Amino acid sequence: MQIELLNQKLTNAAADVKIVFVINKDLTHSWINDQETLQFLGFKGESEETLFTPTSKTLYVGCDSLDADEIRLAASNALGALKKTNAKTLAIGTYSNECPGINIKALVEGFILGSYTFDTYKSKKESSKIEKITICLEDYSRTDVSMETANKALRAATAVAEATNFAKEIVNATPEDMTPIALANIAQTLTTIPNVTCKVMDEVFLKEQGMNAFLAVNRASVHPPRLIHLTYKPENAKKRLVYVGKGLTYDSGGLSLKPSEHMVTMKADKSGAAAVMSILKAAATLELPYEIHAIIGATENMIGGNAYKPDDVLVAKNGKTIEVRNTDAEGRLVLADCLCYAQELKPDLLVDMATLTGACVVALGEYTMGIMGHSSELKHSMLKAATASGELSGALPFNKYLKKLLKSSVADMSNISSSRYGGAITAGLFLDNFIEEENKDKWLHLDIAGPAYTEKAWGYNQFGATGAGIRMNLYWIFEENKK
Repeated sequence: MQIELLNQKLTNAAADVKIVFVINKDLTHSWINDQETLQFLGFKGESEETLFTPTSKTLYVGCDSLDADEIRLAASNALGALKKTNAKTLAIGTYSNECPGINIKALVEGFILGSYTFDTYKSKKESSKIEKITICLEDYSRTDVSMETANKALRAATAVAEATNFAKEIVNATPEDMTPIALANIAQTLTTIPNVTCKVMDEVFLKEQGMNAFLAVNRASVHPPRLIHLTYKPENAKKRLVYVGKGLTYDSGGLSLKPSEHMVTMKADKSGAAAVMSILKAAATLELPYEIHAIIGATENMIGGNAYKPDDVLVAKNGKTIEVRNTDAEGRLVLADCLCYAQELKPDLLVDMATLTGACVVALGEYTMGIMGHSSELKHSMLKAATASGELSGALPFNKYLKKLLKSSVADMSNISSSRYGGAITAGLFLDNFIEEENKDKWLHLDIAGPAYTEKAWGYNQFGATGAGIRMNLYWIFEENKK
């Protein structure tokens, strides 16, 4: 699907279907030509409501406001409404108001995110017939949207949305297909982008580095682990940003076995890995002026006679000891060693992303990710970026009393809390044990367990993987680049 920009009015556009947004249920706007038809058919213009009028070849889409995320949602709904038609070309205005670049970005993101389908395992594939979408820059409210502004918005939005869909493909792939080695192979394909390199380390390297917590999780899997290190290094980089992603290509829970109904969707436990890979991909595609590293701990957590066990004591890369009280709290063990490795790069910003706890879903719901860390300023800036990107997030506060719940009588710490409450925060506080003092205020922990994978479509997210956390981190980087 091609998206193009043209300096013309929507009324002059040549397209099979023209898309018109109805803003805040107002059917009296001058650009709505079918008022009587819409009223007769009972169209109210509510959010996510659509109506196609065959005589005028116009699709009307309800849009609560001109906020960026309402525009993304409306654009996605427009594609959904036209999916089964034979329309090949679409045209739409920019609804630009004060910020044409923002609205064009939102339109493009909405169209690309809404166009995603996952049919790899379908014997019969139903591809959309839509070939081209034209965004008309001479809008109803203004005619001074510059082509330069519009092209910048188109390029940035395309990179962000395509990176998000790239992550969806990885996460939606089955555990049989997306093993740690397969994930590493995908990472290596990104080296075709200028200034991107990739190193893949095996179990021998992990043993040499003392990454015993990571190795323990992998012990019962027939698939060997991989530590993946992607680097994007442009000239004269402003800062070094290091992302660490949880790459559990499958999680059975280990000997603390999950109930069977909870094992379904556990292919999504690699969502953090897919996210950090995709953030780097988009940043490199856009040639952003930051050195970015994506560190991924890729493994399975399986069962077998040699599986790690509750009561084991593991020695992490930094020498700290961990009492295993639940083998299903495995992601934090992998991340602990990966965070130690990542800090050797001397980051200016350190972010880990993981589908870490069901407790975060209990705390914030299915659609919202948790943001944790020590720096209020850093957390606030990421929350602000999440809002701009359309992703939902909430800050969860650390406190010293919850940290005491990780105490162990036989090791430096336990891998789970002694209380069932505050589990998302205690998981973050566990990771805090592996963050060096000089990096405390540079570190954010993002628990994306809620929105990373959905078994019911919502907004512009289809069934399955959503690419959670990618857009908000890229928007955060865009905002940093303005400073």
